[in-house]
Amino acid sequence: MKDAKWILTGSDTLSGREVRDYVAEHRLPVRLILAGGTSAERVLTAGDDEGISVMEPLSAATLHDADVVLVAGLEDEARTVLDLVRSLPEPPVLIDLSGWLESEPGAVVRAPMLEENPDAAPAVGVQVVAHPAAAGLGRLLDLVHGAHPVRHVAVTVLEPVSVYGSRGIDELHKQTLSLFNFQNPPKELFDTQASFNLLPRFGEDAAAHPAASQARMERHLTRLLPPRRVPVPSLRVLHAPVFHGYGASIWVEFESRPAVEHLEKELEAAGVDVRRATMEPASNTGVAGQSGLTVSDLAEDPRHGAGMWIWMMLDNLRTTAETAVLVAAAASRARESA
Repeated sequence: MKDAKWILTGSDTLSGREVRDYVAEHRLPVRLILAGGTSAERVLTAGDDEGISVMEPLSAATLHDADVVLVAGLEDEARTVLDLVRSLPEPPVLIDLSGWLESEPGAVVRAPMLEENPDAAPAVGVQVVAHPAAAGLGRLLDLVHGAHPVRHVAVTVLEPVSVYGSRGIDELHKQTLSLFNFQNPPKELFDTQASFNLLPRFGEDAAAHPAASQARMERHLTRLLPPRRVPVPSLRVLHAPVFHGYGASIWVEFESRPAVEHLEKELEAAGVDVRRATMEPASNTGVAGQSGLTVSDLAEDPRHGAGMWIWMMLDNLRTTAETAVLVAAAASRARESA
């Protein structure tokens, strides 16, 4: 993977910035080139808390000889990238972070944390980064089921507004300020009061819908878990008035329920951050910027002899970026050895 050429579009989105941060933090041996916009020339850009960056034009020339293209922008840009990639004689792997291209023929949903050998995946075509909650939940259930066979799982997922990008964060922030100042909150995105509110759905004219997230999670879990022989969970997604971090209240029915202490030790040995009763519980603020899964408050269900409750948290932005980078690294290694 030495000196691999990676193109990143949508570098100014939440997911795009997280990819940039992840590559920089881990000092990956890649050339990460930013591309986008409508200009045919290079453009200098500067964020509020970033230095000056060079934005290459989004063109076939820019994508030439790239190993992968990471698409973190809006759907129109994703479609433009797809057309450009298809026009190249030796197209790079297109890695879709947002799911815009999931319905394309041959598109593959990827979650390396649930794959026996990520490097064995073909380094071609469209590879869709699995929904972060689906990837994290799938990983946890795979570990649990591998240690103690599971009959059924039911999950309530609490969704943050950052899944709707900067628009979601901005509107929640503005709504909160408006309510503190006894003003009517803006409702352009959610068409309802999302601040200080737990909701199963937004207003009729909302541009965002928890049901769409739920459908995507269910599709991805249905693709990812059966090959691992893990039961696909029953799922419900609710809006939570927080900026970042997915939470999941998970009810597991075992064939034979293990002791809580036993399961905690097994999850910890597998790399899960287990927060026991003497520690701070898993929280969205506690997992900010953190890779992997955090669980806490495992408890036997007193009304069901085989049931257990598990509370799980993960950083949605970091999980998406890390999954994308792992897929890109596997594709680069495959192309290097070809």
